[in-house]
Amino acid sequence: MRCLKCPNEDTKVLDSRSATEGNAIRRRRECEKCGFRFSTYEEMEILDLTVIKKDGSREPYSREKLEKGLHSAFEKREHTDQTMKKLVSTIEEEIQRKAKDGEIKSLDIGEIVMKKMKKVDKVAYIRFASVYREFEDVEEFKKEIKNL
Repeated sequence: MRCLKCPNEDTKVLDSRSATEGNAIRRRRECEKCGFRFSTYEEMEILDLTVIKKDGSREPYSREKLEKGLHSAFEKREHTDQTMKKLVSTIEEEIQRKAKDGEIKSLDIGEIVMKKMKKVDKVAYIRFASVYREFEDVEEFKKEIKNL
């Protein structure tokens, strides 16, 4: 990794440790020329995973799409960036476990997301479920809330 102050200089790793429950690595680095120190984070990334949509079409897995859906559900709810990162990591771990031959159904992803969200924020969970399950009326909201 190159130094942030001296872009042509390499850095050495001073310390590495697990971060966000083992889903990332935090590395403390130092420039060998100027002595500048900084930290980097390496996160797990899902590669080469295909999502099978409800209509049978296929598309590559997108972390950004997952994050966008979560941010919509958590809008105006109290949560930290750390909470969101941890949630995304736990969801992606489960997706990796459930994927078969590099593929997973979007329905499976939705169920994983709802299961994990329910543990973090029940209001955000209801918001997500109402869109994901396409609630048509208030009775469906009531039924889902009662099931909580």
